[in-house]
Amino acid sequence: MKQYVVAIGLALLAGSTAMAQGNGTMAKARTSGRITMGVRDSSGALSYRLPDGTYVGYHVEICQRIIANLEQAVGRKLEIAYQPVTSQNRMPLVQNGTVDIECGSTTNSVTRQKDVAFALTTYVEEVRIATKASSGITSLSQLNGRNVATTTGTTSVQLLRKHERGGGVDLKEVLGRDHADSFRLLESGRADAFVMDGQILAASIAVSSNPASYRIVGEAISVEPIAIMLRKNDPAFKKVADDTIRELIRSGEIERLYDKWFINPIPPKNTSIGQPVSAATREAWTNPNDRPAEEYARH
Repeated sequence: MKQYVVAIGLALLAGSTAMAQGNGTMAKARTSGRITMGVRDSSGALSYRLPDGTYVGYHVEICQRIIANLEQAVGRKLEIAYQPVTSQNRMPLVQNGTVDIECGSTTNSVTRQKDVAFALTTYVEEVRIATKASSGITSLSQLNGRNVATTTGTTSVQLLRKHERGGGVDLKEVLGRDHADSFRLLESGRADAFVMDGQILAASIAVSSNPASYRIVGEAISVEPIAIMLRKNDPAFKKVADDTIRELIRSGEIERLYDKWFINPIPPKNTSIGQPVSAATREAWTNPNDRPAEEYARH
């Protein structure tokens, strides 16, 4: 009897696995001929929108390579639908199937891994402080009693609150709807600083009306792996994504893409972010992994 129950359980497990694979992204793409890419309007050089409505960036290009390999795997050309997402809705839209692959600036964390999956890390970020050059602010401790902008739904919000509790710093949070809105809070004087991923800060400054008026200051508040987000329990599609990233690393193409978006002048203003590859990002390329931010904090 016990053996019979075990056999039934194994059969049900196999059936549920097959069902999950049958309803996965690859099956969906093969049937519909379409895939939806989640993109951001203003996530620095990772993903942003040009004035003509086109979405471009480092992660957008990597996702396009993943989709090209997905087309080979499913044996048909796929129509790519570009779906703008925000820090608040990006995870729910991946979970409910509206977005198949999210190509923005999302931190891979233990909490998020409970609900979604992440491809191999393609970029490792430092969360920093941007402020006006005239402010005199040079560190996190000097933000005590100041208005500090960050973007709703990002890990930077939790980081600021953690530093408030642990460091006795009384920050007055001012939340932007998106990264562009958060930078406008700094630009207009409604915030004394903007705390966010360093490359987003650098990109925001580079395209501002007067880049010389701003600077990135202080210590790195956090080091975080940024990765392309996928639906959970979809191993076949995650394998396509991971294999694509491994090949980009092996061929050296990932570094060429990095230089294209972070070193060379980029549209629409033909400005350069000027952010060389960090040691942490290069380490992620040397030893590909999908480790969450909490593991980076322990090293």
